[in-house]
Amino acid sequence: MRTQVAIIGAGPAGLLLSHLLHLNGIESIVLESRSQAEIEATIRAGVLEQGTMDILTNAGVGARMQAEGALHHGIELAFGGRRHRIDLTELTGKAITVYPQHEVIKDLVAARLAAQGQLLFEVGAVQLHDIDSTAPAVSFRHGGEALRIDADFVIGCDGYHGVTRPAMPAQERQDFQRIYGFGWFGILVESAPSSDELIYAQHERGFALVSTRSPAVQRLYFQCDPADHVDNWSDDRIWAELHARLENNDGWKVNEGRIFQKGIIGMRSFVSTPMQAGRLFLAGDAAHIVPPTGAKGMNLAVSDVHLLAQGLEQFYRQGREDRLQGYTAGALKRIWRAEYFSWWMTSLLHTFAEATPFSREMQRAELECVVSSRAMATALAENYVGAF
Repeated sequence: MRTQVAIIGAGPAGLLLSHLLHLNGIESIVLESRSQAEIEATIRAGVLEQGTMDILTNAGVGARMQAEGALHHGIELAFGGRRHRIDLTELTGKAITVYPQHEVIKDLVAARLAAQGQLLFEVGAVQLHDIDSTAPAVSFRHGGEALRIDADFVIGCDGYHGVTRPAMPAQERQDFQRIYGFGWFGILVESAPSSDELIYAQHERGFALVSTRSPAVQRLYFQCDPADHVDNWSDDRIWAELHARLENNDGWKVNEGRIFQKGIIGMRSFVSTPMQAGRLFLAGDAAHIVPPTGAKGMNLAVSDVHLLAQGLEQFYRQGREDRLQGYTAGALKRIWRAEYFSWWMTSLLHTFAEATPFSREMQRAELECVVSSRAMATALAENYVGAF
């Protein structure tokens, strides 16, 4: 098999890159280890920045996002028994849309299939070859056959546990990581939304988050031990914890309902650099992870592949490689800013085991500054809606 760009991974990064390349007349083949049904059924939250919304819309895959996504013009910070609204649109002129990641994947899969794009699901034994040459290749198994793709470029969009990052030359690679001592316990609930906008709550018992997925489904999270197990949490215990952390002095209460999904996710910050070597490029979770507090994960993936698509378009139309050669530097500028914002939001809102009475008072004072200072609220809002 022969193509111009071989893409490993059919998450938002790989699918969007394939679609953007198609719009510019560049061929690609996408390889994915899971089935189409699996990637479309893996439920993940999604907060889309203004820039991400614009990229999806301009690429012709934003219609359902606009029709079904929840456009939010603000968020709320809750602490000390009170809620404080940060007006994103008034402060920045921009907004965000709550639209789950798996719905973005459905839209992108549909667009690629409608364009007769080549998506190969349930592939295994993926190996990269000759990435330091101008003729890299990918070998794999699919449908019981051993196959090979010869390409001009290989793009790794296969996530943190994929095969592409380990293929980067070890002597050139540098990894930066912080693992947090807590995780998020997440639930999906059949109920009307408790709030029109997301609520980020800081409490001495730990962080909590109120979000929505649809008019009939809520997504709620609370800080927990990452080594805990969902079986240790009955529905009654979950609701008692959420009520304790979220409710305030104005009589507002979180809406209860039937919990139909529970899960625990760990929290880490991770960046691997460089994001390119020869004809291999990394994008999305293959190169970086952010804690979900800053709502940046999918947005960074979209930003990465938008840069890559521009570089590949320049290569094929003009025969130039300066945008591709500058990919790592350009991507990292955005990535480290998002890492900083996600770290800051995590530090601002979570309860840390090593906290001292002094550091807890500093955390509360910083929250008070954010909600009382227009300058600090604007900085939060600019980063939340996307600074680039």
